Amino acid sequence: MNTEYLYVQHHSWLFSWLRRKLDCHAQAADIAHDTFLKLLIKPYSKDLQEPRAFLLTIARGLVVDHWRREDLHHAWQEAMAGIPEDITPSVEQQQILLATLQAIARLLETLKPRVREAFLLAQLEDKPYADIARYLGVSIRTVERYIAEALYQCYQLRFSDE
Repeated sequence: MNTEYLYVQHHSWLFSWLRRKLDCHAQAADIAHDTFLKLLIKPYSKDLQEPRAFLLTIARGLVVDHWRREDLHHAWQEAMAGIPEDITPSVEQQQILLATLQAIARLLETLKPRVREAFLLAQLEDKPYADIARYLGVSIRTVERYIAEALYQCYQLRFSDE
């Protein structure tokens, strides 16, 4: 079953499902488009037994990503509203910062919960490893491994974009 066939047979159904889910014609159209675009970019088994289930799995992931971006965008707007106008970054700078925050959020989502928590405590709250270890109920050595794992993922993200 090739992508063109999937598109012809299932696009209108997927679009309708997304429109009900998102309550927005434009967002549903974008995510339906992105779903099929993923099929063109990433190889998949051409012998799909349940094509709608397969398409829904992809579309659901894209919807979750959309909601996360929306949440981040709203938080960004609230933060920008609190900054005096004379020091507000330019629109271009804001777009770069927002894209960077989205990349960081995607990275943090890939980390195991305890690794993410240790990393955030160390990076954002500047907590010593001993305090993090006590808080998480693990050894300092384990915290060191968690931080190393998170930093390695950051490194991988940094160089995968170049």
